[in-house]
Amino acid sequence: MKLGIVGLPNVGKSTLFNAITKAGAESANYPFCTIDPNIGLVQVPDERLDVLAEMFHSKKKVPATIEFYDIAGLVRGASKGEGLGNKFLENIRESDAIVQVLRCFDDENIVHVDGSIDPLRDIETINLELIFSDMELVERRLEKSKRSLKGNKDLKEEVELLEKIITVLEEGKSIRVLDFTEEENKLLRGFNLLSDKPIIYVTNVPEEDMANDGAENEMVQKVKAFAKEEDAEVVVISANIEAEIAELDSEEEIQEFLEALGMEESGTNKLIKSSYSLLGLMSFLTTGEDESRAWTIQIGTKAIDAAAKIHTDISRGFIRAEIVSYDDLVELKSMNAAKEKGLVRLEGKDYIMQDGDIVHFRFNV
Repeated sequence: MKLGIVGLPNVGKSTLFNAITKAGAESANYPFCTIDPNIGLVQVPDERLDVLAEMFHSKKKVPATIEFYDIAGLVRGASKGEGLGNKFLENIRESDAIVQVLRCFDDENIVHVDGSIDPLRDIETINLELIFSDMELVERRLEKSKRSLKGNKDLKEEVELLEKIITVLEEGKSIRVLDFTEEENKLLRGFNLLSDKPIIYVTNVPEEDMANDGAENEMVQKVKAFAKEEDAEVVVISANIEAEIAELDSEEEIQEFLEALGMEESGTNKLIKSSYSLLGLMSFLTTGEDESRAWTIQIGTKAIDAAAKIHTDISRGFIRAEIVSYDDLVELKSMNAAKEKGLVRLEGKDYIMQDGDIVHFRFNV
């Protein structure tokens, strides 16, 4: 899963991204590591792995991961190729979702590119570039589909969908505001439109606003009201706090630091969990002496497709999935006890996986 981090200059995007990448370089136990100067690989927090690793004396823990891309180069006119516009749009197109960092703090020492602080204006600046890019693509596609319509009646639904989309884009709105049928969504996925990407608005606030999660910050409240219209997520973060957390050496130090600030968890952890939720993802688990591991799948995935996440041979030779829920296993404290209680089930290839399923796949190739 790839999330592209975007934002105008001096909003705290680089501070946040550097906190993400630095944390992994400094501490193997803290959930980040750097792959490349512009890519951060972040582990999805999951305390269930700690419990399973201790229960089964696993030699290692392997959490699920998310890739964060630091996407640079936005200027007005990006959709027309200004600055690094083409690269900027290409990077967003390759991302599964967008994380847009917004400045919600005043600091006369840090100049905003537009001369004043207004996160809704920043949203409009970035979103309009995505909308303009989509308009160009949709107009071309619509023109081509209309020409082919006479000889291919199957294109009627596509033309109707494109006309529905272009109307909203011409109003300066993202496609996210629209509701689509299941059939329309299937067609829409083939277009890979930028303003249809799921989005998380990250409001970068002063340190003192974190104790109440930005509840008294007027700019944050404006962003939340806007996000509600788009069915988008909002995560409140102080990039400065995240940078300080990245300098700490142990989980104990991090917890003490957060408690002193009146925070239950880091902003980065909130962002990761929000990303997982936004994209409709969940984890199933495998465990044993060698390792305890979390595997990322889409909600609604069948057992045979989950097996392929581990290895295609397991999916190809699938026989049964031996499954116990995490809660049942933890309550009974051993796999044997769970089996005695009849809580370890044998499921077929069409079983819909549930979050926290602990699985052993039986297969033969």
